[in-house]
Amino acid sequence: MVIRLEAGGASILSGSIRLKRKRGASVQRNGLQGLTLSGACDYEGVEFATSVEVRSDEGECLSTGDSVIFSGCKAITLLVSANTSYRHSDPRQANEEQLAAAGDHTWAELKEIHIRDHERLFHRMDIDLGPDQYEDLPTEARLERIKQGEDDPYLCALYVQYGRYLLIASSRSGTLPANLQGIWNDSFTPPWFSDYTININAQMNYWHAETCNLSELHEPLFDLMDALVEPGRQVARERYGCGGIVLSTRTNPWLNTSLRATPSLLWQEGAAWLGRHYWEHFLFTGDKELLEKRGYPFMKEAALFYLDYMVEHPRYGWLVSGPSTSPENTFLAADGTKTAVDMSPAMTVQIIDDLFENCIRASEALGKDLEFRELLVRKRAQLPPMQIGRFGQLQEWLEDHEETEPGHRHISHLFGLFPGHSINAKTPELRAAARTTLERRLRHGGGHTGWSCAWIINLWAHLGDGEQAYRYIHTLLAHSTEKNLFDTHPPFQIDGNFGGAAGIVEMLVQSDEDEIRLLPALPAAWTDGSVRGVCARGGFELAMGWCAGTIDRATVHSKLGRRCRITLNSDIADLQVRCGNERIRTGIDHNRLAFDTQPGKHYEIMFSY
Repeated sequence: MVIRLEAGGASILSGSIRLKRKRGASVQRNGLQGLTLSGACDYEGVEFATSVEVRSDEGECLSTGDSVIFSGCKAITLLVSANTSYRHSDPRQANEEQLAAAGDHTWAELKEIHIRDHERLFHRMDIDLGPDQYEDLPTEARLERIKQGEDDPYLCALYVQYGRYLLIASSRSGTLPANLQGIWNDSFTPPWFSDYTININAQMNYWHAETCNLSELHEPLFDLMDALVEPGRQVARERYGCGGIVLSTRTNPWLNTSLRATPSLLWQEGAAWLGRHYWEHFLFTGDKELLEKRGYPFMKEAALFYLDYMVEHPRYGWLVSGPSTSPENTFLAADGTKTAVDMSPAMTVQIIDDLFENCIRASEALGKDLEFRELLVRKRAQLPPMQIGRFGQLQEWLEDHEETEPGHRHISHLFGLFPGHSINAKTPELRAAARTTLERRLRHGGGHTGWSCAWIINLWAHLGDGEQAYRYIHTLLAHSTEKNLFDTHPPFQIDGNFGGAAGIVEMLVQSDEDEIRLLPALPAAWTDGSVRGVCARGGFELAMGWCAGTIDRATVHSKLGRRCRITLNSDIADLQVRCGNERIRTGIDHNRLAFDTQPGKHYEIMFSY
């Protein structure tokens, strides 16, 4: 970290720099103009060290005791480095090496390096949902307007870019993935220990990584997943007597996978859900090498666990998994007992189905493992079907149990709607049941936490209901957003920021392996707007603008040379697709178009309505 203080005009700077920590640390001089604070966390925890080196322009600067004193300076530059024994055997030495490297550059050079590094990621995408009519108001006042029911489309666009900014800052190559607080924990005893909750929260942190053109920021999550393979094998082998890998609801930087005496930890789908992030990355990027070396092996091991763990249901003949839970929720058993444990809750079935399908598709893409692929095809056909209950809702459990908390914050049985894709326009009965499920949850008070509200935005977007999605953007901003735009559970929990950003983008662009859908859930408040740099499955990067709710321009950059299929939000009379001066042959059917592409080429779409 680099900090620069400059005196204006004829003024000068004088003062002192100190390093302090409430407990467990001491401060030593570090050279003539530096300090180092070092210590260890409680109970023989990690060692840490923070070092500061002060540079002065003119004047005097000298470290004395626990301070660096400066006087008569026109400017001072503070170089700060912090490390722990988690990655370095000697964190003080690591600090010295980093400070020495930074010392080879001037303040202006360091600032320029930082700006270039940030801009290469941040400037890949733009989003405009309307003019900034309230730019003179502080964020706090703008949020208050939202609470009063006023619109602020610009703030919605800003929320997307803020979500991108937070991921850029908290998930870089060689670091740990963003945890429940990103990197912004300020407590010695943080909520949930700043760990990784993998029954939705850690995954939600990365929902916008691919769509928002930040694909490489997925890498720290992949690194953690790979590191969890061996601990996951051990749990599968020793606790379940199964092959493959299994992960429950939580883990941490020390790869803890232990099971504790609580029903929620009987949920076994952590690895299976994480595995879809490898598959999604492949769909967006076409990175076959990563899929073959890391993604497919991880997914296959997750699938192997279920092949051993599932049993045949004695009444229905389905392959069921369990005992398991629907994350953190409970139901009333036949005798009226409140319980959490059942065989194959809906989310479990949906995640296993998703995992098996993704493994099958990955095997096909890589041209390998035919025998294993055919086994998965057979076993997938034996999974329980999704069922519709007595209220017209999608059943959360294998039987149509009575819910003890109909407004629960988790909406686990809608995994197949989002982030999964098994509930879609091609399954109208299930889609209608999903809508009934969501309406019932919300009618009973669901969506009362920030991350849950963010999930609801995505769910409404995939039901094609822009007005309801927009309503819950307002709810997220009005009731679960701090003055600095941090999401609050409460307390601060960053997945709501990331999930909310993802949801806004899903309202504008959705994709699967078959098609790209433009403006699938556009609310009336965003009548005019544009986006640039949004990514879609199939290796496409998109730019488009719309006026009066109708797309009037679009550009497609094809990275992989796949056939591009697009569905618009209204019928078109005619259009042209051009690549440079060449007109591209295009199939048109009402609101659908399709054309072939070549890798690296840009295609401009000109509409006639």
